[in-house]
Amino acid sequence: MLEILILIFLTGAIGTLAKRKGKKAGAWKLYTVLAWIGCEIFGLVLIIGLSANHNILILGVCGLVFGFGGYLIVKYILEKMPDKNNDWIEHIGEEPH
Repeated sequence: MLEILILIFLTGAIGTLAKRKGKKAGAWKLYTVLAWIGCEIFGLVLIIGLSANHNILILGVCGLVFGFGGYLIVKYILEKMPDKNNDWIEHIGEEPH
């Protein structure tokens, strides 16, 4: 349940960032959820493969950490894109008003 609440909050933040970048918010929200789930599964498989002790609490925390890593990857990609209102570049070299 905690994971769903975190995802709702984080997808909202990604949607706002996507709108600022001039991208479709819904698509980037979907990318965030898919990256979260993919990284979470990768992390759980990695931890299960490396660990002989399969404590459910450790697996849950590692799943959240790797899932948050998926969110950070999507956020990084989106932040590297130029903003929608990038008209300041047209005025480089002009006298300030």
